Amino acid sequence: MNNHLVSLKNIKNEPVKSYAPGSSERAELRKMVEKMHNEQIEIPLIIGGKEIYTGNTGKVVEPHNHQHVLATYHKAGEKEILMAIEAARKARKYWASLPWEHRASVFLKAAELLSTSWRPVLNAATMLNQSKTPFQAEIDSACEVIDFWRFNSKYMSEIYSSQPESPQGQLNRMDYRPLEGFIFAVSPFNFTSIAANLATAPAMMGNTVLWKPASTAILSGYYLMQLYKAAGLPDGVINFIPGSGATIGNIVLPHPELAGIHFTGSTNTFQSMWSVVGKNIRKYKAYPRIVGETGGKDFVFVHASADVDAVVANLVRGAYEYQGQKCSAASRAYIPKSMWKEFFDKFEAEVKTIKMGDVLDFSIFMSAVIDEHAFESIMGYINIAKESDKAEVLIGGNGDKSKGYFIEPTLILAKDPKFVTMQEEIFGPVLTVYVYDDDKYEETLHLCDETSPYGLTGAVFATEREAITKAEEILRWAAGNFYINDKPTGAVVNQQPFGGSRASGTNDKAGSYLNLIRWATPRNIKETFTPVRNYRYPYMDEE
Repeated sequence: MNNHLVSLKNIKNEPVKSYAPGSSERAELRKMVEKMHNEQIEIPLIIGGKEIYTGNTGKVVEPHNHQHVLATYHKAGEKEILMAIEAARKARKYWASLPWEHRASVFLKAAELLSTSWRPVLNAATMLNQSKTPFQAEIDSACEVIDFWRFNSKYMSEIYSSQPESPQGQLNRMDYRPLEGFIFAVSPFNFTSIAANLATAPAMMGNTVLWKPASTAILSGYYLMQLYKAAGLPDGVINFIPGSGATIGNIVLPHPELAGIHFTGSTNTFQSMWSVVGKNIRKYKAYPRIVGETGGKDFVFVHASADVDAVVANLVRGAYEYQGQKCSAASRAYIPKSMWKEFFDKFEAEVKTIKMGDVLDFSIFMSAVIDEHAFESIMGYINIAKESDKAEVLIGGNGDKSKGYFIEPTLILAKDPKFVTMQEEIFGPVLTVYVYDDDKYEETLHLCDETSPYGLTGAVFATEREAITKAEEILRWAAGNFYINDKPTGAVVNQQPFGGSRASGTNDKAGSYLNLIRWATPRNIKETFTPVRNYRYPYMDEE
């Protein structure tokens, strides 16, 4: 056994490439996008390192061109799910006993591969299967994934280095053990980086994982598995089991060896999973760790002193980048009456310049929403606003699903501050604004805090310091990530650890040690060098 202590102090965030015309990364990415677009592959389950073909298949399509098939993927049934549990059990003994620096080395190597030769592969898969622009893919499936793997390695070393005091005569140690059993990772479609982190954060701490990816993000998930293999991840540490959430959950969630859940998705799904765990609590070997992020109804609150041009630019980006399909997307805004006309005129002019289309066109700002279910849900909210006397659609409001699931960037004016589109998560390119009287700033801040059940992200725009501090105080519980004069999206690993509470989740802060520590169960070890040899204490002596 080596006796060295590895230092990971100099980890830096991965630089974002521009993909500007004439750049080498643009040419490389375009070539890979065209290659993947013009091929059709078959995606198996990957269990214990083996490729499993069940014959129960689904299609991987491009949301912006939904008749174009990128791949056929196989779905897990009961047999394969039980096989994955057994594979995780078998892999755990070796993986959990591996020195931490060797586990870190696997993911540091994966990060190095992704920063170089694998970068266009994962970015192209994310663009095509999840309808992201080059920039949105770059900050997600390249930079944030790399950051998670590098910084989580650093956090792991810091956690293991956190040790108790040892007074003279004894030695105290903290042993950070992996959880007993397997981790169930359930990832959403919208961020390849979330999918990567949900499975690899527990794995890095010595756990083995069953990973159910979103059925609308199978292509990038498959290439993540190929990258893990290239980096040397042992078989069975992460088991890839696409398929029906109900089928997989019904077997995995009540299993006695379920040690934890790492989830990002809808509030209803997370609450249902938690309910199943509660009903089966007496079955488990240990209480499962439940870590989840479930969305938001994220706000931008504008004070009369704000820079209107900054408000416009940040609301366009915050609301419409990636078609609003971010749990942190700006979904509701509060605009002072004195600024309303200037804001609206400038905002409308900017939105008119937005180009929407196929991701093969590198000049677009927006593409399609993920699937028909999302299209119908988003359009349903827009139609409610069109038909209501409590709201008015001022910009956009139209959709077309004939070729791709395209919805125009939409602005709704709410006359009622608690109109449905001010309260409920829409997960699409829809921003609802409420115009408030300037002299009711503090009153409207309280309204913002009380309107939605979520508590994920939010922002205030102001130049007056008193207005900023007032917003920060009143909205303290309304957002786990709070921004001042910036959009509520774009959290960076190690800079803005991400997560919220209330209906937004358990707030375990992905991108910090706070998430990683959830995947360890500490054992304190005390060694006494000179044990006592008499049970009596001095106070018991005779006077």
